[in-house]
Amino acid sequence: MELIWVVFAAAAAVAVTGLATAWAQGRIGPAIAASLAEKPELATTAIIMVAIPETMVILGFVVAVMILLRAGGG
Repeated sequence: MELIWVVFAAAAAVAVTGLATAWAQGRIGPAIAASLAEKPELATTAIIMVAIPETMVILGFVVAVMILLRAGGG
């Protein structure tokens, strides 16, 4: 396996999850703002709803590291 494809796969693992997280948070943000305007007591739920998509990027990073280590990059 050529090194360029390994690096591309690792970059794609982070990039795709980053784009998916950005899209999800772009949809969640306005919904949270509207709900907090009506019910301020939902602030804790709002923080959790924003934090959940961010775990996708962390998992994408872990997959990228595993790809690089498996290919002998470490």
